[in-house]
Amino acid sequence: MAEQGSAAVNDGKTEPQQNEHHVLNNHNDNNDVNNKDNSSDPESFCCLVQPVTADRDPEYIGIRRILLLRKAEAGLIGRRDWRCNGKTYVAYRNYLSRPRNWERDSSRAPSLHSTPGNSGRFFPSPGPHSRWSEVDSLGSGRDLQNANPVHNLRSSFGSSVSDSDHPRQRGAESAYSFVGMHCIFDKSKASVSVLKFGHMSSDLLAYGAADGTLTVCNVSENPSVIKQLEGHSKDVTDFDFTSNNQYIASSSWDKTVRVWEIAKGICIRVIYGVCPQLCIRFHPVNNNFLSVGNANKEINVFNFSTGRVINKSLFDSGVTSLDHDHTGLLLFCGDAQGCIYSVNMNSHTGVLSRSHRYRSNSKHKSPVTTVQYRSFSLLARGPVLLSCTQDGNLSFFSVALEINGYLTLRCSLKLAPRVHKFRASFCPLLSLEKGEFIVAGSEDSNVYFYDLTRPKNTCVNKLQGHGFPVLGIAWNHGENLLASSDFFGVVIVWKRERTNQNKHHTQHQ
Repeated sequence: MAEQGSAAVNDGKTEPQQNEHHVLNNHNDNNDVNNKDNSSDPESFCCLVQPVTADRDPEYIGIRRILLLRKAEAGLIGRRDWRCNGKTYVAYRNYLSRPRNWERDSSRAPSLHSTPGNSGRFFPSPGPHSRWSEVDSLGSGRDLQNANPVHNLRSSFGSSVSDSDHPRQRGAESAYSFVGMHCIFDKSKASVSVLKFGHMSSDLLAYGAADGTLTVCNVSENPSVIKQLEGHSKDVTDFDFTSNNQYIASSSWDKTVRVWEIAKGICIRVIYGVCPQLCIRFHPVNNNFLSVGNANKEINVFNFSTGRVINKSLFDSGVTSLDHDHTGLLLFCGDAQGCIYSVNMNSHTGVLSRSHRYRSNSKHKSPVTTVQYRSFSLLARGPVLLSCTQDGNLSFFSVALEINGYLTLRCSLKLAPRVHKFRASFCPLLSLEKGEFIVAGSEDSNVYFYDLTRPKNTCVNKLQGHGFPVLGIAWNHGENLLASSDFFGVVIVWKRERTNQNKHHTQHQ
């Protein structure tokens, strides 16, 4: 947790790195170690007492022994410590699969996890001079075209940005400045990869974790956890609210779709499948239709009331992400090979029919983690679609509704490669004079803001506060709160600075 008014929160919590080989050890090993001293790592001890051969350099032997003293502890000791700290095996497994360069410089700030137990605590906004946002500009790669997309809307450009680059200070994008952390939820015992605010809601927030739990929260002036929904046995891959926010439908790697009644905190229906269910969306007009994409290359349309399959459509690979247009006549989806599909959907019968497919020219095929539709964009002067792949490719399409959702690539952005499945989102539309902004998490534990109208210096802002890779991103309906989740299970709700421009924009919505 962070103290009020500090400028950043560090991820420099140093823990011994683990070796996956030790995960296979029997749990009985823990009982054998409990009576031993914490500092007696059997592996390091055996290495230190190795005999010195006559042909070895004494200085080499000395240096080697010093390095072995700093060697990571054995996995069985790490598991014991992890269990004593109240963690689960799922959390330990996630900890082992973290990136090797997850450790950061401890000089940045104290760790988020140094003061546990403050789940849902309210953080009053500090003064205007104390912000969590750091404005920066990252150098981009060579432009594919020199044309300015603001003046030439038909042109496209590409840009390459590395999250690890050292940013240069430049003028702040004041509309995306944040006054601080509104609240933090840190009770999750596993990574949180998906989170969303309720439909047309500014206070209702839910997030799904890798241990199969769904947590519903209130992020008003007195943040609190409303319900903990438990039923899935594996990772929650996606979920969606009904239009009245009374129900949540969730999909999971356990091959099931569950429907939850939020007020009672109970599961009212379970739909069993034959493969992992990867993404899920309610129809925006007819909430009785529930579209679910799965690893078996299908989208199934279920009747929400009965749980029966109404219609299905086959694709070239597993369907990993979904989103509807505002009319409900089009369904956009991404698959495990990086393809984007436009699908016609009948709002009365639920019948699906594929209309268009966009296939990336990239040789490396990466799963699509985000497909998000927006009804208007400054850059395209019409409806647009944002897609994000796991390897860090952000693509921005214009959507031709009159041609059954035909997609035209307007611009793309190549970020640093990702190890985890991270998501991206459109930022609030500021005005007709501003650019096209998106926000995304990263492996370096920061939240980045990008302007797609800039072929160079694309990154305009970043938030520092997480201690682990940031996976999930979501705006509330009022667009004054941004929620982000990380690999360690921490959810941070950031409060955006209120400016005159924001007030003017809100009055016209």
